[in-house]
Amino acid sequence: MSRRLGVTLPFDDVALADHRPLLRQLVAAGYTEAWTGEVAALDGYTPLALFAGWEPDLGLSCAVSSVFTRGPGVLAMTAAAMAEVAPGRVRFGIGSGSDVIVSSWNGVPFERPYQKVADTLRFLREVLAGERATDRETVHAEGFKLLRPPAVPPQLIVAALGPRMQELAAAEADGVCLNFLSANDVATVRTRAQVPRIVDAPLEISGRIFVVPGDGAAVETAARRHIAGYLTVPVYAQFQNWLGRGPELADMQAAWAAGDRRAATRAVPQHVVRDLVVSGSPQECADRVEAYFDAGLDAATLYVLPSAEPLSPEQRVRFLVDLAAALPS
Repeated sequence: MSRRLGVTLPFDDVALADHRPLLRQLVAAGYTEAWTGEVAALDGYTPLALFAGWEPDLGLSCAVSSVFTRGPGVLAMTAAAMAEVAPGRVRFGIGSGSDVIVSSWNGVPFERPYQKVADTLRFLREVLAGERATDRETVHAEGFKLLRPPAVPPQLIVAALGPRMQELAAAEADGVCLNFLSANDVATVRTRAQVPRIVDAPLEISGRIFVVPGDGAAVETAARRHIAGYLTVPVYAQFQNWLGRGPELADMQAAWAAGDRRAATRAVPQHVVRDLVVSGSPQECADRVEAYFDAGLDAATLYVLPSAEPLSPEQRVRFLVDLAAALPS
């Protein structure tokens, strides 16, 4: 598979309508995909619909929609609409989300996440092909049928933070989306005995790579805050445990649980910061991104983290352009 370079948009400090010239520069520099998220800023699909019209060759993906916060019928209609807007360019990402997003912020019980993702994946595969839905353990949409099934269904991507979900993706999805992992972790995911089908199946492996331009104390603080804020969430903590990083994060998680956010941030080991967040010059960051590709990543999606010494949107884009130029052709 060809290696693809993506970028996470929109920037939080730029109005959605003002992204067009920024996106144009990124596409000209070699970024072939735009990925969004769906947490607490904008929804994942309105930006992609705009981007689809602005850049007719751009790959599009939301990483990812929670199968709990969007009902099955709404997910299917959203996937069909995106496929119609950008035929052949859409990777439709689904996942469980986290207990914080699902329960705390949306009031939905976070129960049986694996089965919910599996049932939703099978439901989407069924109805996007124009078939009428059948009832499943956790997805009750019997009789649902899309009135406008897409001529070219989107690729279905599963966010997988553990071996069982990775096995599901390898067996039934078109790709897997990974998060909070080092280049060495990519190799681990591909070769672990628990997930052999990821090695054998023609499965696209995408990963979000967190980037902070520059170096120094402000950069390291930004990286530490991001790690502490996420890797104390149970689903992410479990993934790190599976990767073997659990003991190294125990002090951070204990401080966070005690309510001491500053201590939790300080407790992140420096080598973990180095493993999970890319920083430095454009060339240094390009070298780190290249290591992910060498380890087996098919698509690397860069997410520029905010720093205590923030860059303007134009500076961020310039950094990303320079990073892309520093990658081997």
